[in-house]
Amino acid sequence: MYSLILHGKKLGELQKWRNLRFAVKLVQNTSSLSNSFSSVSDAHLSPRDGRKGKNFTVSYLVESLGLNTKIAESISKKVSFEEKGNPDSVLSLLRSHGFTDSQISTIITDYPKLLIADAEKSLGPKLQFLLSRGASSSELTQIVSTVPEILGKNAGKTISRYYDFIKEVLEADKSSKNEKLSQSLPEGNRQGNKIRNVLVLRELGVPQKLLFSLLISDAQPVCGKENFEESLKKVVEMGFDPTTSKFVHALKVVYRFSDKTIEEKVNCYKRLGFSVEDVWAMFKKCPDFLNSSEKKIGQIFETLKKCGLLEDEVLSVMKKFPQCIGASEQKILNSIETFLGLGFTRDEFAMMVKGFPQCLILSAETMKKKTEFLVKNMNWPLKSVASVPQVLGYSLEKRTVPRCNVIKALMSKGFPRSKLPPVASVLVCTNEIFLKRYVRNHDNKELMPELMSIFTGDFVS
Repeated sequence: MYSLILHGKKLGELQKWRNLRFAVKLVQNTSSLSNSFSSVSDAHLSPRDGRKGKNFTVSYLVESLGLNTKIAESISKKVSFEEKGNPDSVLSLLRSHGFTDSQISTIITDYPKLLIADAEKSLGPKLQFLLSRGASSSELTQIVSTVPEILGKNAGKTISRYYDFIKEVLEADKSSKNEKLSQSLPEGNRQGNKIRNVLVLRELGVPQKLLFSLLISDAQPVCGKENFEESLKKVVEMGFDPTTSKFVHALKVVYRFSDKTIEEKVNCYKRLGFSVEDVWAMFKKCPDFLNSSEKKIGQIFETLKKCGLLEDEVLSVMKKFPQCIGASEQKILNSIETFLGLGFTRDEFAMMVKGFPQCLILSAETMKKKTEFLVKNMNWPLKSVASVPQVLGYSLEKRTVPRCNVIKALMSKGFPRSKLPPVASVLVCTNEIFLKRYVRNHDNKELMPELMSIFTGDFVS
C-alpha cells in the first residue's frame, strides 16, 4: 500500500514535516508516562430512542440552551429524553459551579450524553473531587468546557490524572515559551501509550480539540506504540498537514490496515478504472474512503450509475467527492427521488451530481428548503439552479437569504434596470464582490446604508 500510494509523489514533499524525527524520538524517550487511565463504559449514558423523545429533546435544547434547530436535531440523534427533570438538574449543577451559558452550550454540543447522566450521584461528586484537590473555579470550567468527556470517566485517580494532563497542556500552550510537559507520571503500558502518543502529536502541531478527543476516547491509534510510530511516519511522509482533522483520519486508516490490506483496496479501485495517482488524490481528500469494503465500493459504483451517469462520469464524481463512497445506497436513491420530486429532470439531476456531488448526501429537507426558496421566493427557474448546483451547498441563513433580500430590495426600487440577475452572479461570488456589485455601486448615496442594513440583517421595516 505504502509504495502504491506514494507512487508518483515528489520526493521533496516527503521532507515537509522535518520535526518528525524529533517526534519519534519523543515517543521513544517518554515511556515513563502514566498508565492509570482506565477505560470506563458509558453504558449508563446510552440514549433513549423514539420520535417523541427526539422531538421533546429538540424543543428543550432550543428553549433551554438557545441552540439552533439544526444543532439540536443533531444532538437528538445521540441522546433523547421525554422529561426535563434530569437535564434541568444537569444544567443547574453546571451553572452552580460557575459555567456560563456559552460554556454549557459548548459542553452539551460536544458531549450531549451529560444531559442524561445522574447529576447528583455521578457528575456532582466528580466536580467536587476536582475542586477538592486544588482546581480553581476558572480552571474547572475551562478544562471541562474544553474536554467535557472527562466527566464520563471514573472519579478518583483516573479523572484526576486526565485533568492534570489536560491542564498542563493548556497552560503550556498559553505560554510563549516552548515548555516541556512533565514526565513524572507513573510508568505504564496501553494507557501510558496514549499520553506519550498525544504528546508526540502535539509536538507535530495537532490542535488541542483533536488531541483531547484522542486522549479521552479508546480509539486507535494512540493506544499503540511500535505501530503508532510506523503509521505516524507514513502519514507525515504522505504530506498530510498535522493541523487538520484529515491528518488524524489518515493516521487511523494507516494504523488500522496492513500494507497488504490497503494494497488490495487500491487494486480494487484500479479494477474499476482508477489509477494509483487517483487513489492517492482521493485518499488526500478523504482518508476514510479506504475503510469501505470491495462490496461496498462496487455497490456505490452501480448506484451512481442510477443517477444517469456513464461509467467515466461515475469515476469523475468519485474522484471529485470520495465521501460519496461512504454513503448508503438508500441515501443516494432517496436523493434521486428528492430532486425528481422537486421538478428536476433526470438529465438535470445528472448534471447537478457531476457539478456538485455533495448534493447526494445532503438531507432531503435541506434540499427542498433551499430549492423552494430560490424558485418560489426569487423566481429563478429550476434550470438555472441545476446549472449552478453548488448554490445548494451554501448556508441559507448566512449567505443565500441576505443576498437575495438585497436583490429583492433593489428590484422593488427599479434596480437592476433589466431583470433578475443570474443566480451565479448573486450567490457564487465572494462577499466583497457581491457588495461592490449590488450594494456600493449606486449613485444614490442614501440607498447604500439601507442595502447594507438589509445585507447584515440590521434592517427594520
